[in-house]
Formats: sequence, C-alpha cells, structure tokens
Amino acid sequence: MIHDLVFDTPMAVSAIILAVTFLAIFTEGLHHIHRTKIAMAGAAAMVFGGQFFGFYNPEAALEAIDWNVVFLLGAMMTIVSIMIPTGGFQAIAYWIARFSRGRLFLLMVLLGTAITCISLMLDNVTTVIIFGPLIILICQALQVNPIPFLLAAALLSDTGGVATLIGDPTALMIGSAARIDFNTFFLHMGGIVFAAWLTTLFGLKFLFRDKLSVTPEKPEFPEGETMLTDKRTWFYSLAVLGVMVLFFIFHKALAWEAWVVAVLGLTVLLFTTRKGSPDKFLANVELSLLLFFVSLFVIVGGVESSHFLEWIGQHIRPFVQGDLLVACIVLMWVAAFLSALIDNIPFTAAMIPIILGLEAQGINVSPLWWALAVGVGMGGNGSHLGSTANVFIVTLTERLAERENKPSLAITPGLWFRKGTPVMIMTLIVASIIMTVFFDFFEAPVHPPEAVAPIASTLMPESLDIGHP
Repeated sequence: MIHDLVFDTPMAVSAIILAVTFLAIFTEGLHHIHRTKIAMAGAAAMVFGGQFFGFYNPEAALEAIDWNVVFLLGAMMTIVSIMIPTGGFQAIAYWIARFSRGRLFLLMVLLGTAITCISLMLDNVTTVIIFGPLIILICQALQVNPIPFLLAAALLSDTGGVATLIGDPTALMIGSAARIDFNTFFLHMGGIVFAAWLTTLFGLKFLFRDKLSVTPEKPEFPEGETMLTDKRTWFYSLAVLGVMVLFFIFHKALAWEAWVVAVLGLTVLLFTTRKGSPDKFLANVELSLLLFFVSLFVIVGGVESSHFLEWIGQHIRPFVQGDLLVACIVLMWVAAFLSALIDNIPFTAAMIPIILGLEAQGINVSPLWWALAVGVGMGGNGSHLGSTANVFIVTLTERLAERENKPSLAITPGLWFRKGTPVMIMTLIVASIIMTVFFDFFEAPVHPPEAVAPIASTLMPESLDIGHP
C-alpha cells in the first residue's frame, strides 16, 4: 500500500535550493555567471543544508554521482581529442564535397548523413566543432550561402545523438539511471531518429528551396590524402571505435557498464599513439562540463533524499495511470519546448528521479523514458539556445558575417524560429505518430518485473540510514 507523503521542512529546503540553482542556470545569459559555478554552489548548498536538516550528507552526495556518465563522457572526449588532429574528419568533408559535384541538396544529404552517423558515437558539440568551419570553407569555394548547411549540421547533430546511449549527454543520463543497455536504447530510438533524420532533411529542402536551387561553381577540392596528416593514428582510431561499438553491443552480456568499454578503448588508443603524451590529449577534456554533471547529480541526489520528488510524483501518478500514452505524448512535447527554451541537461536531471519515483510506486515507466529521451533530444532544435551545438553554429555565423561584412550570413534568432522551429515541430509530430502506432513496443517493460524493485531501491532509497553500514 502506498502512503501519500506530507510536505515537510526537508522537502522545502531541497526544493528552494533546486529552484534557485536551476533558475540561475537558465538565466546564465543575463548574469553571465558560468553555469558550472552556479551548479557547484548549488551542490554545496544542498550538502550543507541537507546535513543541517538531517536529510543529506557528504557520503550520500558522493553516492548520488553517476560515475558511469562522468567517466564515459571523459573517455569519449579524450578519444575525440586524439582523432581531430589527424585530419581524418577534414578528408571526409572534402570527399563529400567532391562527390556531390555541385548538387546542393545532395551535398546537404551527404554532410547530414556524415554528421548524424558521427553523432551516434561522438557528442553533437564535438561534431559541429569539427564540421562547422569545414562547411564554411566548402560553401565559400562553391560561392553559395552556408546557412542551410550550417543549420542542417546543428539540427542533425542534435537528432543523431538521440539514437544511442553515448550520442548525447541526456541519452546517457537516461540510459544510466534507467539501467537501459546499448542495444535496447538503439532499438527503441533508432527508428524514431531515422524518421526524424528524413523529416529534417526534406523539411530543410522545402524551407531553403530557393538557396538550394542555385547552380554553384565547381572548384577542385583537395584530395583526402593531402588532408590526412596522421594516417596511422586515424586508422587505429577507427579500428578502436569499431571494436568499442561491438563491446557496447555486448556490454550487458559482459556485465560491464558503458564507461568500462570507453576507458578500455581509450587505453588501447593511447598506447597506439606514439606522438604526444597523455597530458596533451587530456588537456582538451571539458572538465567544466564534467564538474557541471557532478554538481547536478549531487543537487538532484539531495532532492531525492528529501523525498520532494516522490511528493511531486504522487501528484503526477493519477494522470499517468489514467492514460499512459497521453502522458507520454504530453511529456515528449513539454520536454521538447522546455529544452528549446532552456538547457535540456538540467531538465533531464530533474525529470529522471520523478520517473524513478513513479517506477518505485509500481507504475510501468518504460514509455516515459523513451518519451523523455525523444523530447529533450529533438527539443534542442527548437531555438538557437536549445543546445550547445546550436550556440556554436550561431556564433560561427555571426563571426563570418562580421568578417565578410554581410549581415545576411548570420543565423539570427528570427531566422532560426522560421527555419529550425518548424523542423522541430515536424519531427515531434512524426515521433508522436510512431510512438502512438507502436505503443505496445515502447510500453514493454525495460526490465523484468522482478528487477524493478531492486533498481528503484538502489536509485531512490527510502532513507539515508546515516551511519548504517
């Protein structure tokens, strides 16, 4: 029998700290305090406040950190820092430019395919950092407007990251919290992402039909051989990534967390690189992002321990039990629009324990996980601030417009609203239709019924049992 929780002082304290921290994160553009600093301050406040009011302590905060997410992200960042200087990505981009032979929509499709595929393994920010400047160089050589291709890069990198556990930080957070393995995640998200990929490409073809219909110049692009400056490291990296994919597929059978695969792959790759010490590659790891994640986990762990999220869950429970499909569609669209307005990582961090709370109360939350993953992933396409990849692309075009003294080369918020937001809405409509038609597939429990209770008790403890072994 489930007893309703009563709102108390620990809940109020944790809720206030959570609200103030997230509000400060979401308004970073106004006060210009980096979100990592804000998150660290919020984590410290949660630990001290929790210890004072008896619902949290430093030991519980350490246990709340999802090290699977932290180690996996750190390892993949280091692998990317090894691959970028080889020139392999540049060779791929220029091969695509030569193959398209001036057919602009084909160029968009090929670039979009490469970006989407790379985003399955690497995070979307890294992907656009690699391809953004290359797209500008290709478009300048063709003497065409780069905006359609840069916008496609941002949209498709966000979309591709939804398909796998390691393609986007939010997907990794959801998969790790819900104990979803690599294969299960890809089987559920792969079809939706493929449909969204097609929708995005043809949506952009319609929205940019005037710019894609011009006949460009046909210059000679450099051969891949000249771009590939370190063949040995590049091909070793591809081989290691291929083996890592196999291990990701079988990591559940091996009883390994995803981070184990990533760290083993990184270790092998470091031994194959003769040039440069590990310090050179580790220097490119985004420590501020990892600290941001650690701080978020500490904050949400404190809110969990106060049972505030369970209190929220008991008010959501009747709606979810009333019509699970409607609840999933509503969650998908709400998550998408909020992710378009604010950063999707804090929103995901706040939603995960709420869904876990519903699971602990005996509700089948499997379709809610998929709805959340689609919503926060596709929702990043809704505005120029929806994801870090979007912000990078917009900044890149603003610098280009200033350098060329052509304001029309910049992606403005209004342009994104006219071109990017309709694409997000189209992909959400397609995703909603797929989830409705195949709801029985998405509704199937991720874990057997006997496995739900141990998972819920591990991730949402009834009490801290401070001092208990």
